[in-house]
Amino acid sequence: MNILLLGATGVVGQQVLSLALHHPRITKVYTPVRRLMPMEHDKLQQFQLDFAHIDAQLPSKLNLNDIDAVICALGTTMKQAGSKNAFRKVDYDFLLTFAKIAKENHISTYVLNSAMGADANSRIFYNQVKGELENALQQLHFPSLTLVRPGLIDGNRDEFRLGEKIMLKIMRPINGFLPKSWRLSPAQNIAKVLLQSALEQKLGVHIISADQLAE
Repeated sequence: MNILLLGATGVVGQQVLSLALHHPRITKVYTPVRRLMPMEHDKLQQFQLDFAHIDAQLPSKLNLNDIDAVICALGTTMKQAGSKNAFRKVDYDFLLTFAKIAKENHISTYVLNSAMGADANSRIFYNQVKGELENALQQLHFPSLTLVRPGLIDGNRDEFRLGEKIMLKIMRPINGFLPKSWRLSPAQNIAKVLLQSALEQKLGVHIISADQLAE
């Protein structure tokens, strides 16, 4: 199986990449990046992409007919984006463009790392955008669509996020005593579910909630 992995440099994407490269059923992992990662592997095919011109560049960078499934772990934060419009550009516009190209090229399986609370009608802007993307993906009618909704992600990020760091410090000692739906979602667990969903290619729309990712 060949997969297209979006967001390979993020906390979850790195875990997906590692698992995929060592999985016997995975032949190739294609991953678009802004800057090439300092790594090489026989299964890895990374290429630079200007995300502002996805629809023009992506088809010229690889043969999309070779792709069996897309795993999307790409996303940003309000702080990184700097504004609501910039956040929506990444977490909705870019991701929907990738998905439309995948569907147009008859890729049957799409797996998204979304968020707990994703709801197009939410008063929380972050959750609203996540919900709008989920709805838009369902309207594309992929034969196999999986939406993974983790809670607060427990993993080692390259960038510093003060609020998240504080929350992790508070929650880690009490995590095992919390209801599963409130617990941390380990990046490794999310990655396993994303990859397994791509490999299984189950027909229909499937939602994986935070309690299914907790330890």
